[in-house]
This record gives sequence, structure tokens and C-alpha cells, in this order.
Amino acid sequence: MDSKQLLNRVTQQLQQASSALKTPTGEAVKEATIEQKEAINQIFELFRFNYHNQFLKAFPDHDTMVMAKRLWARLLCDYSGAVIMRAAERAVKESSWLPNVHEVLARCDVADTFGLPSAHAAYMEACRAPSPKKDFAWSHPAVYFAGRATDWFFLANTPEQQAFPVFQRNYEILLQRLQNGENLELDIAPALPETVAVSLPRDEQRQRLQALKQLIERH
Repeated sequence: MDSKQLLNRVTQQLQQASSALKTPTGEAVKEATIEQKEAINQIFELFRFNYHNQFLKAFPDHDTMVMAKRLWARLLCDYSGAVIMRAAERAVKESSWLPNVHEVLARCDVADTFGLPSAHAAYMEACRAPSPKKDFAWSHPAVYFAGRATDWFFLANTPEQQAFPVFQRNYEILLQRLQNGENLELDIAPALPETVAVSLPRDEQRQRLQALKQLIERH
């Protein structure tokens, strides 16, 4: 890809940005968080360092770069700064040409960023986990909660082509909650006491109390 082709590709993306930045009703779209904006700024610096000449040709002036960052913020608003950065770093490792926002978007993987199994690996784990489910050593609580939300009976008795999409949706919802900073933890069952006190029937209590009185009187 020569410099002219590169510039044309970036220009086409930016021409779509103004229409993408508003909803069909003209309402403002979701605003990027400070974390997301900082991640995008870091990504552009990462690209500037790794693709210096290509970067300067793609973003020859300040206004072009500002428009590009607005487009990135619009398209990547569903991902945390950590996920966006990891995706950009993967793109740099895998491409000798300046990545565009769609190539970074394709590499956004919440599960990978947080060290969780992929959706299908999580599905297989949920299907194979023995009962009682809560006592199983889950790779992450999100896998258990996704399985519970999908329904264990449904997972065990439904073909994968039907069950996996349902599980995947529930799993992705939980991944989004993790991105938002929510802590998912399994409830820990209280430990059983070493001894258990059992109340005796009243009649037996009276009999034992009478026997104790008689024993005291003898002495």
C-alpha cells in the first residue's frame, strides 16, 4: 500500500465520522470517558512511534488528528481503556502498516484483557462442570454466573448450536460488568461447626432434670 492509498483510506474513514458522531435523530452520541480518551491518545502516540512516516501522511495536521480521535472514541465507546490499549498493541505486533480503527476494534477482546477464558472455552467449562455447580473450581466467577443465567438444565439438554449463543450473550453481559469495575464473587457457604447442638424433647429434658435432682439428693 503506497502513501496515496493510505491517505485515501484514512480520508474515507474521516468523511464518515461527522455522520457517525450523531444518531439518526440528531441527538449527541455517548461521550467517551476520560479513561477512553487517554487510551486513544496513548494509542496515537504508539502509532506515531511505530509508523512515523505513515502516521504523518495519514494525519498531516491537527484538525485531521482531532477528527480521527473523535471517530475512534465513537466506535470504541463500548470498551474500557485497558481493552482498547491491548487491542492496539496486538495490531502493532501483527501489522506492518498503520492500523485503522476497524482493525483495532476487531482485536478488542475483554476476556483476554482480564485473563478470562474465551466465550466458547467458558461454555465448555460450564457444560462439563459437575454438580454441585457452586462447589466446582471455576476459572472465574463470570463463567459460573453465565452458566447459572443460561440455566444448567438448558445447557445439559440443548445442542451447542442453540445453547452456545444464549450462554455467549450472558457471558458478554458479565464481561461488560467487569469492564465497568463490578466485582463478581461467588458466595462462600459458611463452614459447618465441629459439633451441632440438638434440643431434646421437653419430656426427655424433664426426665434428665429429675434424674439429676435425685442424684444430688443421694449425695
